[in-house]
Amino acid sequence: MHGTRIPLAKPCSRAITVRLARDPSDLMLVTAIRSAVYLAEQDCPFEEEFDGNDMVAAHFIGFVGNEPAGCLRVRFFGDFAKVERLAVRHQYRRSRVSFKLVQASVDYVKRKGFRKIYGQAQDRLVDFWAHFGAKPLGHNRKITFSDFSYTEMLLEIEPGPDAITLDSDPYVIIRPEGDWDRPGVLDASAGRSVTSPLRDLALASR
Repeated sequence: MHGTRIPLAKPCSRAITVRLARDPSDLMLVTAIRSAVYLAEQDCPFEEEFDGNDMVAAHFIGFVGNEPAGCLRVRFFGDFAKVERLAVRHQYRRSRVSFKLVQASVDYVKRKGFRKIYGQAQDRLVDFWAHFGAKPLGHNRKITFSDFSYTEMLLEIEPGPDAITLDSDPYVIIRPEGDWDRPGVLDASAGRSVTSPLRDLALASR
């Protein structure tokens, strides 16, 4: 192909970003990542990996450039949050996406005002969780499931200075989960005059 210049491919960005899952498409990414890691690599049965808790949890997705590389799940109990299901695709395990996912979840839990994060770490990953300050619970309770041995871990934290409480701005409380610092659609709706549409419907039905 004389005289034809082939454009060079642009280098792929390796920037790591993390965000909360917000819609069914995001949950499909989570399912794909965990299927690749737990079902394919660790031979975990489907019903054990997808345990019925995914619709009652917050999910974080980590990206390397534009590629979904890892995910993590957080569930909430009375006085603690449980961080779990950290999964990173094998080709991204030399990146820091796992650290970014965990740090994002810790910051999120602090913002929600919790003081304790509980986890069950595969024994080989105890040192990874210790990096964030988590410590074994130390009561010698053996945890095994899905063919792995686990160590119970506890991370004690202080809520952030901007933790959301009953004294927070009510518009902050109704903003999209994890996006509390940016006005949402309900903030904008407050600019409309109060019309009480249901009252008008009630009058019309008389």
